[in-house]
Amino acid sequence: MLLRGLTWLIVFQLLGSGLSVLLLPFLPGPIIGMVLLVLFLCLRGETGESLDMAASGLLKYLPLILVPPAVGVMAYGREIAADATAIMIALLLSFVLTLPLCGWLMQKLIRRQRNAESGR
Repeated sequence: MLLRGLTWLIVFQLLGSGLSVLLLPFLPGPIIGMVLLVLFLCLRGETGESLDMAASGLLKYLPLILVPPAVGVMAYGREIAADATAIMIALLLSFVLTLPLCGWLMQKLIRRQRNAESGR
């Protein structure tokens, strides 16, 4: 079961990497793969037990992914401080654009769940 879920994750990452090399070289392959996986799961309507098991197993190691950026911040603190204004503007702009999108998406998902529950 776990192997099937990991296989799905790797297949979508490989699809994303292939599309990145062939069509969209400015986007990272894993990001494209993640978007494809989300679209697939939205069309399918459920995650499935195998994918759920694989994802929960990988989530245990998520804090390890945060160690390299923390080391980079400590090692390149002066360079980051020199560009602090540009970094803050980019962060603020991304926050302002992302927050309404997340709110809209949450409302859409809540409506979908209510419709599914009332249809049962």
